[in-house]
Amino acid sequence: MTTNNDPFIEIRPYNDDEIPAAIDRLVNDEEFISAILKHRFSNHSGWFRTLMSPVVKIYLKMKWSKLNSVEAIQLEVKKYLDQTLKTTTQGVTYSGLDKLDPNQSYLFVSNHRDIAMDPALVNYGLFNSGHKTVRIAIGDNLLKKPCATELMKLNKSFIVKRSAKGPREMMKALGTLSAYIKHSLDTGHSIWIAQKEGRAKDGNDYTDPAILKMFHVEGRKQKLSFADYIKSLKIVPVAISYENDPCDVAKAIELQAKESHGRYEKAEFEDIQSIIQGIVGDKGRIHVAFGDVIEQDFDTPELLAKEIDRQVHANYKLFPINQLAAGDEQVDDKVKADFAAKLNTLPPEARPYLVASYANPVKNRP
Repeated sequence: MTTNNDPFIEIRPYNDDEIPAAIDRLVNDEEFISAILKHRFSNHSGWFRTLMSPVVKIYLKMKWSKLNSVEAIQLEVKKYLDQTLKTTTQGVTYSGLDKLDPNQSYLFVSNHRDIAMDPALVNYGLFNSGHKTVRIAIGDNLLKKPCATELMKLNKSFIVKRSAKGPREMMKALGTLSAYIKHSLDTGHSIWIAQKEGRAKDGNDYTDPAILKMFHVEGRKQKLSFADYIKSLKIVPVAISYENDPCDVAKAIELQAKESHGRYEKAEFEDIQSIIQGIVGDKGRIHVAFGDVIEQDFDTPELLAKEIDRQVHANYKLFPINQLAAGDEQVDDKVKADFAAKLNTLPPEARPYLVASYANPVKNRP
């Protein structure tokens, strides 16, 4: 049962006993219902959507009334993912799962290309191979709406408080996060976290040592050295490769704007648009490579980051589009034509950024 002296209550996902109330809040959230209606009936007039609002609420209440555990929600998400992957990809392949013990919890440190799909694909592979699904680290910058928070916490996501202000508040947030990750691993729950804050929009997958320092905050409290504590976490680097990134054009535009104006102003719901585009957009083939558990001694976050990067770069599956972007003309004509068509949707000054995003994984190969 949930108690008020739970040190992780502000950041952790919902427990089974909290799910019915969270679903009830979600179904009665006007913004959430309105978003569904806009998406589902985009070509209908406003009055029609207003009329449909109570119908959608009743439908969701009935449909979700049986969802009273984390596991039930995960199975519902899997059904949706089955359908999504069937219609938006040309297949998903996995490697390295056979080296992992289904009874062991791991800290999966992953490259980050897509907000929702990255952890979903990791979970999909784990679930289908008889492993438990992960708890997912998600930045509070994506949780500006109450309904977004409810949805994420229903689906095993925990909150990384990036918006913490001032040294004391930041240290407290880091301490709680570090302790929660260790507590999860110690109680049999694996964790997924991106190797750095935000997606690698330029295709350069590099680990931010600050994240690895955060892991050790709890270790310092326990008077453990960085190397010893890190080994106890069972870190597994993960490399996710998309043949086609549904958000690549938007990323190129953002990078070009930052380069020429020094900044890029996000529209109010741009992150939500990116999430939707990443889910419904065409992704081509996808490969998810699980690396080796890090068991060597690494005395500093910088050295550990290098090892994670080495595994991610070595395990990243290169597709013909990557080879073409890196200057190899020995690819299929269709790949060339598709890439040219994609580049033509961009203003000339933004095109090099899109080319680089596909070329960089080739250049980073060890």
